[in-house]
Amino acid sequence: MKRKLNCILLIDDDDPTNYLNQLVVEQANCAEHIQVVQSGQEALDYLTRSGHFSLAGQHHPSPDLIFLDINMPGMDGWEFLEKYKELQEDRKANTVMVMLTTSLNPDDEIRAKAIPEIAGFENKPLNNLMIENILRRSFPANFGN
Repeated sequence: MKRKLNCILLIDDDDPTNYLNQLVVEQANCAEHIQVVQSGQEALDYLTRSGHFSLAGQHHPSPDLIFLDINMPGMDGWEFLEKYKELQEDRKANTVMVMLTTSLNPDDEIRAKAIPEIAGFENKPLNNLMIENILRRSFPANFGN
């Protein structure tokens, strides 16, 4: 029996993409919580509160897996990564981050592979096979064969 991840964080500015990605994650039944944010700054705000309860009693579970879009207004995925690196270690924990993008620029994939925090680079949209492969590769104790 596979053990679910605690939380998956989806970072994308596009509502239809977030809806589809959330649906795929829900169908995979692989996470207790799915958190959706629409900007890099919103994701950083979430991560600084993760693992704690807000004053309103809302729990912000720490993500095990982050899907990050590259092209977002304001703070893009690359800028988010620079700020993410500055977070306290307990805010990053053992989080696996996968870039999920529509970018056709081969330089983006090369750049992503050079960043240790990035565990994968995938083209949108997220689909069942893609999430199964990511889970098996990144969380073999939970989802290995």
